[in-house]
Amino acid sequence: MSMFVLGIETSCDETSAAVVQDGRTVVSSVVASQSDLHARWGGVVPEVASRMHVERVLPVVIEALEGASIQPSRVSAVAVTNRPGLIGALVVGVACAKALSYAWRVPLLGVHHVVAHLYAAMLADPGLDFPFVCLVVSGGHTELILAEGHGMWSVVGRTRDDAAGECLDKSARLLGLPYPGGPAVEELALAGDPRAVALPRAWLDGALDFSFSGLKTAVARAVKRAQPGFRLEDMAASLQAAVVDVLVAKTVAAARLAGVGRVALGGGVAANGALAAGMEAACKAAHLTCSVPPRDLCTDNAAMVAAAAFPRLAVGQDDGLGLDTVATEYLPLWGRGEIGLERA
Repeated sequence: MSMFVLGIETSCDETSAAVVQDGRTVVSSVVASQSDLHARWGGVVPEVASRMHVERVLPVVIEALEGASIQPSRVSAVAVTNRPGLIGALVVGVACAKALSYAWRVPLLGVHHVVAHLYAAMLADPGLDFPFVCLVVSGGHTELILAEGHGMWSVVGRTRDDAAGECLDKSARLLGLPYPGGPAVEELALAGDPRAVALPRAWLDGALDFSFSGLKTAVARAVKRAQPGFRLEDMAASLQAAVVDVLVAKTVAAARLAGVGRVALGGGVAANGALAAGMEAACKAAHLTCSVPPRDLCTDNAAMVAAAAFPRLAVGQDDGLGLDTVATEYLPLWGRGEIGLERA
């Protein structure tokens, strides 16, 4: 008999609910974005995000259930992102999930936000199976995760300062581009020359970690000393290339180091077309398979939360009403010494 999991996601500024069948089929997915609201401040305001979640979470859940054409009696479990994220935003989603779990008398399962992005790739590509390396890259995360099985996650590399998405957003602000900055940079870069502006790549020799704070500083300096005739399109294209080159090279290196033949992308920045194209080309050259989710599964969504919870539900786990929220929780590290990179 099929099991339906209701997922709830409120870790940042997207209020989302979804119904997923047997951990693999998205029956319905609803996302209420706050991007237009936060654009006036040029970034997410945590208190505002939390208040909007309070207003939207129940209507979004109702819409997801109606879209799936199922009654609460058919829901097998409620899954919710409970870590990491903006604490006030997380509390809203978890409180809603607890109420539904109690009212419907079904298990409650907490999901790690970064882990959920791994399952987004698996939802998008039914052929993706363990083991694989996933690059989770967004405004808040830049991590290389080795996925060896359900519940078997370890970080191969992570950013030492800014996340890639954060670098793109802040650099976009320096260029006078609207929020959210990442999509604005991508659109502008289409008409630019990625070799026009010499920007640094932080390779961090001997490590799979990332660093993007220096790139952001380099953009600020380049803008300050710009000469007449300076093209924003060229700066955007050069910035995007500097980010993509390092993300692609280190992901391929991580797969080789871990000895796996599959690579996946996840997170909001994974929706960037240049990153997806660069990763697919590099994986093909390295004889690796590459799974890139569609845009709606790259950005924060509840379908990936429900999918991530299903393996735990299948073995009878239940976090219960004592489930807590955690603003910061890192996945365990995995390492095997130094590496060598084939640089772009």
